[in-house]
Amino acid sequence: MNYEELETKYKEILSAYLNRQSEEALYKGQEFSRKLLAEKVSPEEIISVHKGMLQHLSPDIPEDILHSLDFLLEVMIGYGIAYREHQSLRHRQQEIQTEIEIAANVQQTLLETKIPETDCVEIGAISVPAKHMSGDYYHFVHSENDSFSVAIADVIGKGIPAAMCMSMIKYAMDSLPDIRVAPSYVLGNLNRVVEQNVDASMFITMFYGMYDLTKHLFSFASAGHEPPLYYDAQSDEFYELDARGLVLGIDRHATYEQYEKQICVNDMIILFSDGVTECRTEDGFIEVDKIIDLIRSYIHLPPQAIVELVFRDLEKIQDFQLRDDFTLIILKRNV
Repeated sequence: MNYEELETKYKEILSAYLNRQSEEALYKGQEFSRKLLAEKVSPEEIISVHKGMLQHLSPDIPEDILHSLDFLLEVMIGYGIAYREHQSLRHRQQEIQTEIEIAANVQQTLLETKIPETDCVEIGAISVPAKHMSGDYYHFVHSENDSFSVAIADVIGKGIPAAMCMSMIKYAMDSLPDIRVAPSYVLGNLNRVVEQNVDASMFITMFYGMYDLTKHLFSFASAGHEPPLYYDAQSDEFYELDARGLVLGIDRHATYEQYEKQICVNDMIILFSDGVTECRTEDGFIEVDKIIDLIRSYIHLPPQAIVELVFRDLEKIQDFQLRDDFTLIILKRNV
């Protein structure tokens, strides 16, 4: 739309409104404004045309009115520039949002894992990112020799860099000659990969365990991760499993001690990321005892129901605003 066309059409609409002040004339003005927006006509151009039309339609218009329109014209020049910058930033933000959503979907596909189905051990797992992409990671591998492995890791950091680190960890694990080897060996190898490939400002905590379904022996090692909880069904007590080790990526020569735990019928192993224990309320962070109390209240339910209900309760405590990625896994021996 050139200036003459804009002037002619605007004069027609303005004249109709000044003559009748009707709703129909206002509606035509609104329609015309949408067309001007589509044509990318600036606000200052519209005001300039409006001033010219007023002078044409009312030659005796007071000077103060014309001066006020000159002032408005200058204001709208600045407004127009700021508005165009805002629209450009908004468009860029939408592009970034779309890219993040795509990346989150790719990450979910890359880190997808299948929970083993066994006759004697029931497993429940839930992992919820605080933002679009997660810095938590968990993975299961079901072996043909009557065992399965479980890994849970947490990047000390958030957002896209943390998510990229998790993807790297997953592929590093896949590249090991045999993922179903001793947990201490797995962590040692991953530590060297992280030390060589991850920025010095980022560290990864990880817990890796292997469950022997024949002996019901759980072998495990930890790289600075949250110590698991253990539920002893016979004594009806919870306690932490002692597992210590340096976080991944600090010292490439670090070694990891391996531990073992005999699992009895109805006993449970509870693994989690720090997003579980660092749930913040008005009174500060919750204590591990709160987690234990929640699990105990649902202990009569299957593990998957327990992890989902515990997440629901902790989410409610935080007013449904997760401050960190949340991962909770329960292994329960049934027979």
